[in-house]
Amino acid sequence: MIIPFLWMISTSFKSYGDSMQVPPDIIPKEWHPENYSKVFESVDFFKYYLNTIIVTVGRTLSQLLLCSLAAFAFARMKFPFKNVIFIAILSVLMVPPQVILIPNYAILAKLGWIDTFYALIVPGIFSAFGVFLLRQFFMGIPKELDEAAIIDGCSWWGIYWRVLLPNATPALIALGIFTALASWNDFLWPLIMTNSENMRVLSIGIASFQGQYSTNYPLLMAGALLSTIPMIILFIFLQKHLIAGISLSGVRK
Repeated sequence: MIIPFLWMISTSFKSYGDSMQVPPDIIPKEWHPENYSKVFESVDFFKYYLNTIIVTVGRTLSQLLLCSLAAFAFARMKFPFKNVIFIAILSVLMVPPQVILIPNYAILAKLGWIDTFYALIVPGIFSAFGVFLLRQFFMGIPKELDEAAIIDGCSWWGIYWRVLLPNATPALIALGIFTALASWNDFLWPLIMTNSENMRVLSIGIASFQGQYSTNYPLLMAGALLSTIPMIILFIFLQKHLIAGISLSGVRK
């Protein structure tokens, strides 16, 4: 897994000619750190960064809130057809995302949301996987805590906010990382839903270095490395919580 990443770093410091050499050199003959400054000169990279951060934060926070509320209801509350509704939600996981692209596009076009942050964020604010992950974790928390909270006068909201959420931090972090990674790397949906440069995200901006007949691989790799850094930092600081959240939820993805 580390070899492609090292290859990306090596290519990002090569000249265009060296990047096309066959057989390729692992270590560049001449180092070209100016490739990184050229990335910012060639495209509006800061704007792409900002758009990607806004979309990622919007999707992640929304999923944490909505999925945790739904998971709380399925794990703790009793209501008619609870299991049927839960299975129906899980069945969404079997539907390929490409199948619902056209219906989603038609709905958002009717709403006038094409080429807006609404189109990039709203369809991603809820996921069946998030509900399943958090429900599994909530079911592992003893119900005696709920009963003690009810005796102390807690409402359902109080149990959710004061009892379950503080005990579900690892699962929430795991879901947050999964959602952030998926949103940060999302390519197809932003490509379809955006028309203007102002709404482009990093995945689309980096692809602009790839032409129809030739590709500037040094700039492409430099842009890819710059876009990867935030996710690497996020994973390094939160990997312990990620592993704990997955293991305690009994989920392997």
